[in-house]
Amino acid sequence: MKEPQWLSALNSEQKEAVLHEKDPLLILAGAGSGKTRVITTRIAYLVEKLGFNPWSILAVTFTNKAAAEMRERVESLVPGAEGAMIRTFHSFGAWLLRRNGASLGLKSSFSIYDDDDTIGLLKTLFDHLPRNELKLIARNISRAKDECLSPDDNLSHISADHEFPRYYREYEERLREIGNADFGDLIYLSRKLLAENPEVKTRIQQRFKVVLVDEYQDSNRAQFQLLQELVAPGTWLCVVGDDDQSIYRFRGAEVENILGFQDHFPGTRVIKLEENYRSTGHILAVASHVVSHNEGRLGKSLWTRQEEGVKPRLAYLADQNEEAEFCARQLADGNWSGSAVLYRTNAQSRLFESVFRKHNISYRLVGTTSFYSREEVKDSLAYLGFLSNPADEVAFRRLINKPARGIGAVSLNKILKGEGAVLLSVNLEQALVSAKERIRGKAAKGVASLIDLLQKMKEIMPVQENLGQFLKELITESGLFDHYRDHDKAEGTQKVKNLEELVSAASDYPSTPEGLAEFLELIELDQASLEEEENDTNRVTLITMHNTKGLEYDRVFITGMEDGLFPRGAEYDDEEEIEEERRLFYVSITRARKELYLTSCRRRMLYGRTEQASPSRFLRELPEDHIEVMGEAPVSAAGVPDSEYPPGTRIYHDDYGVGEVIRNMENSGHLVIQVAFETGHSMTFLPEFNGYQLEKIGQ
Repeated sequence: MKEPQWLSALNSEQKEAVLHEKDPLLILAGAGSGKTRVITTRIAYLVEKLGFNPWSILAVTFTNKAAAEMRERVESLVPGAEGAMIRTFHSFGAWLLRRNGASLGLKSSFSIYDDDDTIGLLKTLFDHLPRNELKLIARNISRAKDECLSPDDNLSHISADHEFPRYYREYEERLREIGNADFGDLIYLSRKLLAENPEVKTRIQQRFKVVLVDEYQDSNRAQFQLLQELVAPGTWLCVVGDDDQSIYRFRGAEVENILGFQDHFPGTRVIKLEENYRSTGHILAVASHVVSHNEGRLGKSLWTRQEEGVKPRLAYLADQNEEAEFCARQLADGNWSGSAVLYRTNAQSRLFESVFRKHNISYRLVGTTSFYSREEVKDSLAYLGFLSNPADEVAFRRLINKPARGIGAVSLNKILKGEGAVLLSVNLEQALVSAKERIRGKAAKGVASLIDLLQKMKEIMPVQENLGQFLKELITESGLFDHYRDHDKAEGTQKVKNLEELVSAASDYPSTPEGLAEFLELIELDQASLEEEENDTNRVTLITMHNTKGLEYDRVFITGMEDGLFPRGAEYDDEEEIEEERRLFYVSITRARKELYLTSCRRRMLYGRTEQASPSRFLRELPEDHIEVMGEAPVSAAGVPDSEYPPGTRIYHDDYGVGEVIRNMENSGHLVIQVAFETGHSMTFLPEFNGYQLEKIGQ
């Protein structure tokens, strides 16, 4: 009998995965290897050829978009398969709890709390705590549930605050009293339900004879434990994922779930999908060579039937301005919609936005707003705008309670309306001073502090090195820095990075009223031109590396390839973090279909100061035969020649103890080494001058 076209179109490994039967199956699907086709075709095969009732098939993935795409593909292959349950993990959890949650105190009509609801409930319990602290507690509760930890478990790695278990316990008790569930409960309580109710567990296992999981490398501990409860000895279990694309550790993803799958499910068959349908040969060679440096992986190597293509180009550039100009030059061919500029942090988008607008290159930002439209940036610009024009009521309304000063609507009205008549074209700073005597209580202190701040800023502006240094002082003295640092801590954002980038942007202007006016004017012109581009479909994509997962482009620029930026500095002493950053590099490389550019700067401006930069350690891992180098590589790119302290050298220091050289750098012709000590310290030395302090050991 002739096999259906949807089966004959598969390559040999894909077909083997589709036809596999009862034993647990782990499909290691490399980037661009057609994993979605495999998992949807497997569902079609189970229904059409093996006679499984679609009602008995459960497939879970991580996003609504992926679930919808999977449903659509399955139904197009086998119309009778639409009865298969294809949902996100959380959607499945909600389905399960609404039908079986009574034993946990849940009615079928329970509401699902989002982040704001969770914070609101915490506020009713702990009204004395500031909102940023409540946000942090909410985030930590979510992390605990992602790890299937109750308030009675050891939570010290979640939060160092000894009060956190109490906060968590009281929150849980109140949430159970209300009868609702938060987002984390959809997995946490689903696992608890099956683990503690054998009758429900047996019934669910009897229904779902087949369980499939997509993007398994992104699963967290709670999702893994839920999967364990769902699977019975006779369940046909199949998971699809790529250990080399596990890049969401910061969200709770556990790469160990896929690395240890065979240990948890004995008899597992592993099938590797290594044929790539996306990228050229040179690009795949670079990707495979880079990720092979990771030890925590199951191992595979991508290949393609396509041509080798042009070699990826590695460009060594002077600074971030030249980096943005370099990208703009490559984009002169007009293929903007097929191109993407990737960076590690959103703050890096600022210069690309400015340079691309200067060259009339249309772009779109993915996953964030335009740099100058971000909340923390607009708050800072409100202060600058008001200092430039004290009649700017819009700026005044934005800054007066940012951060909070206790100046409510009544007090604000007194300031803006003076003694009763609306003041037109008024100097609002003078209005602030005149209203000071009419305002009482907490608002009076807030008004006084704002008056003092504005006066101080006017005094220090003329003596600052440049506008960036002035803005740095303003952000610090106003409290914006502390406010957004706390915000980053509570919500895992990087708003402080954007403040630092704004300082760098302002550093090109003198710290004078004229320089301030020029800076603000440039921003206004930039924003106006941006609005005109919104209807243009031919636009370059500006996007963080994390947001590129699942996307692909003809041409990709991976920028900011410098140690401390990518990989980020905090990861130097954590090998697991380094491996995740390397996986992020692999994901970024494999987004490119035809052309790949890597850029590394010798200098980069950080928080208004230009600092020397060292090429990313990952650049030393590139295969030379598959890379074309543009520009002169800094000495530190391949280690300083003839160094007496190459990376890996073990040394002893009287003050710091035993350590290992992790980097060689060059500064003004002198060798500089970075040493990671067993105590946790990381120090730099110039052996030419203080080598007598360093004693080599084990050489």
